[in-house]
Amino acid sequence: MYRREALAVLLNTLAGSSGFSGESALQYTARTVAFGPRAPGSEAHQRLEDYILSELKLRRCEVSVDSFTARTPLGPVGMKNLIARFRGASGRAVAVTGHYDTKHMPGIRFAGANDGGSSTGFLLEMARVLSDQLRRDDVYLVWFDGEEAFGDWSPDDSLYGSRHLARKWASDGTARRLKALINVDMIGDRNLGVEADRNSSARLRGYVWRVAEDIGYGRYFLNEPGYIDDDHSPFNEIGVNALDLIDFDYG
Repeated sequence: MYRREALAVLLNTLAGSSGFSGESALQYTARTVAFGPRAPGSEAHQRLEDYILSELKLRRCEVSVDSFTARTPLGPVGMKNLIARFRGASGRAVAVTGHYDTKHMPGIRFAGANDGGSSTGFLLEMARVLSDQLRRDDVYLVWFDGEEAFGDWSPDDSLYGSRHLARKWASDGTARRLKALINVDMIGDRNLGVEADRNSSARLRGYVWRVAEDIGYGRYFLNEPGYIDDDHSPFNEIGVNALDLIDFDYG
């Protein structure tokens, strides 16, 4: 069983008892969207990266930048995963993740308010809340770069940031410390319906769904099965209990 301490931050967030503010998360999302389309390598992407790092400097956390060069259909593209570590004392860890890039769509002003913006705003609000909390386990917040494909979605053209960090954390031992990784994506729908992703850890999915029901949010966590390939997938592949919270049927 998953111990309540391991996912305390997520559960408190769902329950609204931690000080997490949906209005504040929406404001962070609006600021994110105001930068414009944020495909990797763009000026707007760089401005957003600077903004996230400036916000994290205000929090009680350790900030690191995981820089790498992705091989894309358009050639090499520099990317950066942004990581905030809020230390606990147990030696174990929980990760909450999402992506901050938007899809490369030349000639189209793609705002990415839901797809890329909502996860960015959610994580910035999580950082604000975590800064004032005591915790048993380390909590990592990760803003993945390069989630979107540059062409047609494929195993080689997608999830650049999460694939890179999964390899890194498998190598340096961080993955072995993770009790759970929860990825959020496309959570900005006014009529939210989080799919029961069958590519996620069944144990972790069942646990979160039960808690959501217990605290009165069960209507937002659907039982219809989905099979989602998202930033949680590379971590499932290396044995991490990983879960994707996504409303894929947006609009």
